[in-house]
Amino acid sequence: MDYLIALFLGFVEGLTEYIPVSSTGHLLLLSHFLGFDSPSNTFAVLIQLGAVLALLSLYFNKLWNVVVTLPSSPESRGFAYSILIAFFPAVVIGVLAHDFIKTVLFESPRIICISLIVGGIILWLVDKYAPTPTQGDAMKLDIKTSLAIGLFQCLAMIPGMSRSGSTLIGAMLFKVEKKAAAEFSFFLAMPTMMAAFSYDVYKTYDQMDFNDMGLVAVGFIAAFVTALLVVKAVLNFVARNGYGVFALWRIAVGGIGLILLSLGF
Repeated sequence: MDYLIALFLGFVEGLTEYIPVSSTGHLLLLSHFLGFDSPSNTFAVLIQLGAVLALLSLYFNKLWNVVVTLPSSPESRGFAYSILIAFFPAVVIGVLAHDFIKTVLFESPRIICISLIVGGIILWLVDKYAPTPTQGDAMKLDIKTSLAIGLFQCLAMIPGMSRSGSTLIGAMLFKVEKKAAAEFSFFLAMPTMMAAFSYDVYKTYDQMDFNDMGLVAVGFIAAFVTALLVVKAVLNFVARNGYGVFALWRIAVGGIGLILLSLGF
């Protein structure tokens, strides 16, 4: 049964990591309701790496081209600067608030449900009423926009708010076209999630339980394969339909979670 749960949670991680519904919130709520215990959230921490590697494999050629042309291409340097600037706020706040986030916020399913609902309402409003886009290329955002997106990303320190959701809201408010906002969110996810994974392992390594690596392997592979299938589909869907359906998804999941918690589950 545990292997089936691990497979299911890996599928959920891959499905939700790059859409604005909070993969961490979904994993923590499902683990709570399914009774799937992982000391120091070892399972959730390690399977997220599968989703990161899936994204890296999809964008490897484009990113490698940026790396090799950095010395000669102003556009490549500009893109690299924009990612570093957007990444920086999360590093500072993540280091300063890590213990509070892990020991307080991650241990409260009710906070996660409320964050899902509040974030869903904000996402719906921004998707519907965001200003007219003036920036349509994820690799050519100006420095001010990149910094703003990075600051919005810090909202994702609250479980349930969603890293991708927070960055998308910030991008759309600063006049980035919806598909470009999603792609920039993908690019920013790679250094952010790798840094969060590395720091999380560093801070909680002595508390982690590696006895169930078989479960982790199942979840990791499921997350990797699912994320591979999801990323391009998300870009195409968003270009046609926007983010309204994801906002409704968040509100529904948060509402159902609150109902179940009130019933004692």
